[in-house]
Amino acid sequence: MSRAPRIAIVDYQAGNVRSVQKALEKFGASPVITGDPDFINEADGVVFPGQGACDSSMRNLREQGLEDPLKNSISNGKPFLAVCIGLQLLLEDSDEGDEPGLGVIKGRVRSLPTGQKIPHMGWNQVHFNYIHPALDGVPNDSYFYFVHSYYADPEDSRIVAGTTSYGLEFCSAVAWDNVLAVQFHPEKSGSVGLQIYSNFAKLVESSMSKASWR
Repeated sequence: MSRAPRIAIVDYQAGNVRSVQKALEKFGASPVITGDPDFINEADGVVFPGQGACDSSMRNLREQGLEDPLKNSISNGKPFLAVCIGLQLLLEDSDEGDEPGLGVIKGRVRSLPTGQKIPHMGWNQVHFNYIHPALDGVPNDSYFYFVHSYYADPEDSRIVAGTTSYGLEFCSAVAWDNVLAVQFHPEKSGSVGLQIYSNFAKLVESSMSKASWR
C-alpha cells in the first residue's frame, strides 16, 4: 500500500477515544480522532467508540451532523467497528433515555437485570457464535473488559456474534458483512482485545486494495 489506512475515530464527546487511537497506531494504521462529517465520509474505515449516556450522545451526534456519515459508512460497505455505547447507539431506542438511536439495527437497548452489581464492570467471557474476520485468531470464550449498565437486544438473532452471562445471557457482539460492534472494550482487554484492532486495521487495508482495482 502507498499509505497507511486512514481510520476515523468518531469524536462526539463520549470519551474513550485516545486509547483506541493508540491501539490502532500500534498496527500501522493512521487513526484520526474527528468530529468532521467530511473526514468520516472520506476515511477508509470507521471506529465508533464511546462511554456515556444514550441521550447526550445522540444529541451530540445530531448537533455535529454525524448521523448520515455513520449510516452511510455502514451501508457503503466501509469497515466499521463500534465499541460499548457505539454498539448501543446503532439500535432504535433505549431504556436509558428518550432519544431515538441511529436505527441501523432493529431492536432496543435494555437495562441489565437487578440482582447483580450494576454497572457490570470487569472481566467476563464472550462466547462467539461465529467468527467475523475482525475476530480472527481470538479464542472462543476469551475474557474481555466490560463497563456498562445496558445491553443491546437486536430483533434479528442472526447478527448476534457473541454472548455473555451476567444475570442473563446478553448480546455482547453483533456482526455482519463490514460491521463488528461489541459491548466490551477491546482496547482495555489485553492481547485478545488488541487482536481485534489488528484484524480491523488489516480489514481496512484489504478494502483499500479492493477499491483500487474497481
